[in-house]
Parts: sequence; structure tokens; C-alpha cells
Amino acid sequence: MSSIAGELYIVATPIGNLQDMTYRAVEVLQQVDLILVEDTRNAIKLLQHYGIRQPMKAFHEHNERQLAEGIVQKIRQGSNIALISDAGTPLMSDPGFRLVRAAQKAGIQPLTVPGACAAIAALSIAGLPTDRFSFEGFLPAKTAAREQRLQGLKDLSSTLVFYEARHRIIPFLRSMQSVLGGARNVVVARELTKKFESVYHGDLQSVVERIAEDEQAQKGEYVVMVEGVNARDQTVDLDSVLRPLLHEMSVSKASKLAATLTGVSKNKCYQRALELDK
Repeated sequence: MSSIAGELYIVATPIGNLQDMTYRAVEVLQQVDLILVEDTRNAIKLLQHYGIRQPMKAFHEHNERQLAEGIVQKIRQGSNIALISDAGTPLMSDPGFRLVRAAQKAGIQPLTVPGACAAIAALSIAGLPTDRFSFEGFLPAKTAAREQRLQGLKDLSSTLVFYEARHRIIPFLRSMQSVLGGARNVVVARELTKKFESVYHGDLQSVVERIAEDEQAQKGEYVVMVEGVNARDQTVDLDSVLRPLLHEMSVSKASKLAATLTGVSKNKCYQRALELDK
């Protein structure tokens, strides 16, 4: 790993099962000069499991701004440094953005060591559309702010992906039910790759009821995925866009512009425009 300047490695770690660590991740962590960790108490378990004895330094949301420039300076002087989070891929609702941006500004392109990511792992077993999805991470803890964010997301056609913690899962799901309605399909993945991994799927109303009635289901870490608005649900919105357009232009032009504005496929916009034009 020797070079005039060092390297910054962004290293993914297991989200639960320690066996999900990649060979390359272990090799990189065994050779760097310093490992930046979100919480030393959590990191030590992983590092000891793989016999990694490199120096650690706490690096989290409360000190990232203060430490970023100094870390970049160390890299410029030849140090090889790795960043890991408590679990999964760093920067995915975890610290690291300021460090990566500072490194890039200094002419250092960070290197990715990919691996586990809770959002991607959950999507792979959810049975929801994955051709388009919107990762929203953690929403605000306060109900009013959380529901305001959900209001801005409720009409998206892509699958929505959220993270949530054990002490807020029920209020979070009830906010979703209130804003999105109880009929929307949802999948809640809990404790992925761990001993008590479980997945709940169905409409929002039934999933909320199942989790609320089961105390065990309210323990752990969650990925919550919600199906986007489908074409049938978008009909009213699509009509409100198409009608004024059809007064000003042809069916063909109106449907193309409506597709751009709404995200609904051109074919569906064209068919609906034909129906309205009649």
C-alpha cells in the first residue's frame, strides 16, 4: 500500500452476521495505518473476530467536521486510512460525507471496499419493484415533521426505503398509515442476517397491527419498504395534468409532456389522453 500519498478506504462491514465480511475488507483493515470507527465499543468486536489490531479512532457525526481536515492531511502525508461504520456501508445514513468531500477537494479519490448494505439486502427479499427506489434513511423523530416528509413522498411511483429504530417503529408505521393510507403494500425487515431475522409484508394496516400486537416484533433494527403509487392510483393526478394540455395541443404532444411531468409511462399517458379526448 505504499505510495507518495496514502489512500482513504470506505469499507463496508456486516450488518449482523460477522461471516458476511469480505476477504478484501479484512485484508484492507489489516494493512491500513488507522481505522476510523463510529463507535469503538462496537468496532472492537468485529476487529477482534478477524484478528485486526490496527489503531482505531472514533469518528462520528459529533466530531466529523472537526476531524475531517486533519485526517485528509495525514493521508496526503502517506497514511492509509479506512472508514467503517457500526454496520453496513458507511455514508448510508452514517457519518463520512464531510470526510469524502474533503478528500476529493484535496485531490484524493476514496476507494470503495463494498459489502453489506441493509437497504439493498432488504430490497433483495422484499418482493417489491426494485427498478426504481428512493432511499430516505431515517425520517424526523417528531410526528409533525415526519408526516410532513411523508406528504412529500406519498405520490412517488418508486419503492420507498426507510431505516427505523426499535423505540420509534410503531409511531413511524402509524404515521405512514395516516399519510399513505392503510391499503399501501409494505414490507418491514427486522434484524437482517441476525438470529431473530423476520420479515413482515402485507398492506400497511395489517402489518401495523401485527407488529403492534407482538412485543418481540418491536425489538431490533428495521428497514421499512413501501410500494410506490401505481398507475391506477395516479389516474386522478394524470387527468389533472392531461386535461389542460389537451386544450392547447394534440393528443400525442399532450401525452408526451404529461409523461415527462408525472413519471407515468408514455404509453399509459397516450391511452388516457385518447380516452379524455373523446
